[in-house]
Amino acid sequence: MEIKRSGSQPSSRGSEEYFTGVVRIDPLHQASDPSRTLAANVTFEPGARTAWHTHPLGQILVVTAGCGLVQRWEGPIEQIRPGDVIWFSPGEKHWHGATKTTAMTHIAIVEVLDRKSADWMEKVSEEQYAAGMNAE
Repeated sequence: MEIKRSGSQPSSRGSEEYFTGVVRIDPLHQASDPSRTLAANVTFEPGARTAWHTHPLGQILVVTAGCGLVQRWEGPIEQIRPGDVIWFSPGEKHWHGATKTTAMTHIAIVEVLDRKSADWMEKVSEEQYAAGMNAE
């Protein structure tokens, strides 16, 4: 058994390469062989979001606070709220983040495959993001 005490792992800021706006990542669990599960608590300030990306083994998001937006490639933008659980299939291109006016926090759970948990792509454009304002 291993217990990671609250506050024992440092927060980090989401990389400008993969995120737009202010994003804080608080690690929860880092995989150790033979496990390959990663988990993090991720907070997006209003207007912040990920770039388009995929996960080789899929991703689970559990919204814990605020109001956010998610979209899969060529799909509608959906609003997400605390208690919502979102599953992205392996290889499904998507993005997620806060609404323009409200921060959002979720727990992200992914598995590592060949030392990789995500494939990052282009940033979500302002035009693409603005289309989500109808979902608010």
